[in-house]
Amino acid sequence: MTAHHTPQNVVLYDTTLRDGLGMEGLTLSLEDKLVIVEKLDELGVHYIEGGYPGSNPKDAEFFERARALELRNAKLVAFGSTRRAGGDTASDPALQAVLGARTPAITLVGKSSAAQVRDVLETSEEENLAMIEDSVRYLVDAGREVIFDAEHFFDGYAEDPSYAMTTLRAATRGGAGTIALCDTNGGSLSQAIVDGVTRALAETDAAIGIHTHNDAELAVANTLLAVQAGATQVQACLNGWGERCGNANIISVIANLQLKLGLQVVDPDQLARLTEVARFASEVANLPSSPQQPYVGTGAFAHKAGLHAAAVEKSPGAYTHINPADVGNGERVLISELSGRRSITAKLREQGSQIELTDAQARTVVDRVKAFEARGFQYESAEASFELLVRRTLDGYIAPFDLEDFLIVERRRHASESGSGDESGDENEMQAEAMVKVRVGKHLTQTAADGNGPVSALDAAVRSGLAETFPELAAIHLVDYKVRIINPAGGADAAVRALIESSDGTHVWRTVGASTDVIEASWLALQDAYEYWILNWGRPA
Repeated sequence: MTAHHTPQNVVLYDTTLRDGLGMEGLTLSLEDKLVIVEKLDELGVHYIEGGYPGSNPKDAEFFERARALELRNAKLVAFGSTRRAGGDTASDPALQAVLGARTPAITLVGKSSAAQVRDVLETSEEENLAMIEDSVRYLVDAGREVIFDAEHFFDGYAEDPSYAMTTLRAATRGGAGTIALCDTNGGSLSQAIVDGVTRALAETDAAIGIHTHNDAELAVANTLLAVQAGATQVQACLNGWGERCGNANIISVIANLQLKLGLQVVDPDQLARLTEVARFASEVANLPSSPQQPYVGTGAFAHKAGLHAAAVEKSPGAYTHINPADVGNGERVLISELSGRRSITAKLREQGSQIELTDAQARTVVDRVKAFEARGFQYESAEASFELLVRRTLDGYIAPFDLEDFLIVERRRHASESGSGDESGDENEMQAEAMVKVRVGKHLTQTAADGNGPVSALDAAVRSGLAETFPELAAIHLVDYKVRIINPAGGADAAVRALIESSDGTHVWRTVGASTDVIEASWLALQDAYEYWILNWGRPA
């Protein structure tokens, strides 16, 4: 695979707010888009594409609001398309919309595939060339920096290389400063990327950029190879968001450019914010972060196998390809049936626990972890339950409370009985009541409470029983609650695992329970949540 020397100056172009929003299930409000712009600017991204101002009122308002942002590193970019076939640049609504956005840079998309010109634009190849050159020149004459996105370039180059190159020359004649070669369908293999970039550099005077999609799971790799072949602009999206299988992931691209290719595209302190930015974006978009996302995922530097964990304990970094701190992440030890004694002690230290175990005690903990995981428990993401498991293996441990007995009654009641006024006869509602006996020391309390389900009622009743001794328990609330089937083949008799994330407004911790009974599984996780809080932060009244 032949390539040019890797360029020394590469600029980052983020298209999350336009191309990234093509992803199924992803929507961003105007405020979301503005805070993401600020975050990308802080990260050191050079160009931020804000969308197509002519497509909808939200994008048009975005550019008005974005002008008030004080960006230190980035140029805002408006995105549009070349003029209509047979039309005039001065009256073309798409060109007027991007000019109206008043951004210093504009990206225009045009076809570089002869087949696309014929079948999609339904115009001649000659007219498409005129559309490209006229549109670019019109915006350049208006004082804008113009980036030309050569849509379907690599497919077009494979079908008719001569015409694909002619479209690039048309953009160059118009004055485009950068031409981004687009793997629009995301199916190009790496050699095709290198060949296309190499040919474009040889036959045009403009800087060459790269815009890849991930349909063959090659977007990041193809982006890096394009840079090694001489491309000096990379277009990508936060967390790999984008249409179909997504775009190149700008988080991974930045890390690879800087840590693998030795190109300083951001400052070291900005690089150390990669993890923060990736997770921030997921939170803003209300999307789950992928634990396996390279560099920034919670599992990116996590070790589960006992031998790996033991090696990491002896020599941090023994099983990592970079220093996780360089990207703002860290190594983690996962506790599972694969764990050994060193994993147990390493995990306790990682969690900040002061518990010291002898070799015999650590072996006991390992045996208990294996036994409990065989029953469906899982401690990889339930650190609080893991610490409690360790404590419960130690001689002399006394739990701060004990649920001695509970009874839950559920009934289905017609809506008319509840006074809802619905006389249709079609609506019913479930009601649950829990009665519990909770012992704190020698004191036994019996309480009852209603809830909108059995777990809710049980939770309310236990809280009531503990409130006299631990009134601050009222501050705890559930952040997340998940139930997973452990053995799907069991059908309705399958065991379940309940995972609970709790917070008191200051601390966040996770617990787990497992049982063939969903209420018991939920209770075991709730019990751990309260017990962990009491041991670490609770103060008896």
